[in-house]
Amino acid sequence: MGRILLVCRLAVRDLRRRRVEAALLLLAIMAATTTLTLGLVLRDAAGDPYQSTREATSGPDVVAGAGRAAGLSGLEELAGAPGVAGHSRPYPVAPATLQTSGRTSDVQAVGRDAAPAPIDQPKVVQGGWVRDGGVVVEAAFADALGVRAGDQVTLDGRRFEVTGVAVTAAMPPYPGSSCVVATGCVNGVVPDGRTLPEEMLRNPGLVWLTQADVRSLAPDPGSLSYVMNLKLTDPGQAQAFADANQGGALFVQSWQGILEDATELARDSQILLLIGAWLLGLLAVASLSVLVGSRMADQTRRVGLLKAVGGTPGLVAAVLLAEYVLVALVAAAAGLAVGTLAAPSLTESSAGLVGGAGTPPMTVSTAGLVTAVALGVAVVATVVPAVRAARSSTVDALADAPRPPRRVGWLIAVSARLPVPLLLASRVAARRPRRVVLGVVSIAVTVSGIYVLLVLNAFLGSQPLTGGYDDAQVEVLRHVLLVWTVILLSLAAVNAVVITWATVLDNRHSSALARALGATPREVSAALAAAQVLPALAGAALGVFPGGFALFAAINAITGGDSDRVTLPSLWQLLAVVLATVLVVAALTSVPAHLGARRPVTETL
Repeated sequence: MGRILLVCRLAVRDLRRRRVEAALLLLAIMAATTTLTLGLVLRDAAGDPYQSTREATSGPDVVAGAGRAAGLSGLEELAGAPGVAGHSRPYPVAPATLQTSGRTSDVQAVGRDAAPAPIDQPKVVQGGWVRDGGVVVEAAFADALGVRAGDQVTLDGRRFEVTGVAVTAAMPPYPGSSCVVATGCVNGVVPDGRTLPEEMLRNPGLVWLTQADVRSLAPDPGSLSYVMNLKLTDPGQAQAFADANQGGALFVQSWQGILEDATELARDSQILLLIGAWLLGLLAVASLSVLVGSRMADQTRRVGLLKAVGGTPGLVAAVLLAEYVLVALVAAAAGLAVGTLAAPSLTESSAGLVGGAGTPPMTVSTAGLVTAVALGVAVVATVVPAVRAARSSTVDALADAPRPPRRVGWLIAVSARLPVPLLLASRVAARRPRRVVLGVVSIAVTVSGIYVLLVLNAFLGSQPLTGGYDDAQVEVLRHVLLVWTVILLSLAAVNAVVITWATVLDNRHSSALARALGATPREVSAALAAAQVLPALAGAALGVFPGGFALFAAINAITGGDSDRVTLPSLWQLLAVVLATVLVVAALTSVPAHLGARRPVTETL
């Protein structure tokens, strides 16, 4: 039999013998790979709808605006600047107030020709293009207002028929529209205590009219603003062109800047999911480390048998590693499939863009990165215990003698006066200090994530149009947080159960000896549960501070957010999180501890 075939058969046979543990390994790695896949798919999705819209609408490379008619000369000079391959005529823009079905909203009305334009011809997705007495509404704005082609609206008191709904690549979809009017605009929520000029537009939408209708909305022709669309010989230099010509009476924005604003929701969702993926990766490493350690202890005699019949230390280590590599590969494939299928539910195609935001094809780079992370998690958690087991003595491995407890003089002196459950719990924890550290880290990572979830949930619920989002987009971000919460808590619960069960198996001899010397099964089970509750208390405290605070600061730095606009959890909320964590860990660990304490003493000894 070939060496590779032998390793694979031994690994598969061991996985089949321990199906529950194999399933826990699969779930732990799959949680991290699914979340990572979601984040990477959203990263790829961020550019696809906008690129589709640019192609469908002959989108401009640069959009330039002048706040007053006096700025028209600046637009003419810009049209003749080096690198400009083509341009549209300057279109008039007027601020207005739109009313429909009892709702009122500020708008920027752009005057356009009825004939198609070679640069930036908005794609009509419903109805038709502009005509006298008719208005075309930007698709995301129409979706927010609930208007359709054929409806009636008023602009500054004048009645217009909605002739169509269209999308454009020359401006981000509502509510993140660029501001080209001289009166100025504000997107999002106005901070408390700050007053703004009455003429400034609040969260303006975008509509198109004929040029004659737009001019009729402006009482003074000199108050009209103008916008012009440019094509460059090298679209990749659009941002440099915009930076070089920005300032004065001109507003200049590149297509890259519009892309960033248009896909802000997908980008923020991606950031949240990627951070969640790394947190879940840490939890997966902790879970695998405990599972691997407990399985290595349970496989001591099997390692001795493999070496006794001629297996080299390298072969033994390869067999032990192969088990987890196979699980990691299956988990990576499952995570890629689930993450790709779930992405559309987290970021539906924006009403203001053409294309599906959540359904880009799976790329080789995404699949490779997710698989590499899964294998990395498995190898990091497995390689040290596998090598240690392979290098152990064959005679000692065949004997499979119980591991002698560590004797710590000061701990014995302190614990001797404690009640029996706490006495046993302190000594159980002292036997496996690295496992205690893993338990503390696992809880700290989980509570840090909960801290950030409390901050972000309060931020999303405290004010409408937070950061320029509408209600539907806020719901999408809430769904992202919900996915993160469910997976994080589920994996943390699995970790708590796995650590307790590993502790039960590792301490079966010492627990049986304690019962033989007079401890009751209830005291033994309470001790095994308490050995996990005490690290949980320490981990919860560390997860609140500095863990949660540091994690939120990192997210805020990555996203470029404004920490002054968020409300941190109150003291009673943090205390409730710590108390709830301890109670949940106690409940989760009581069941395996109770099952372990019910084993007959004579059989174990």
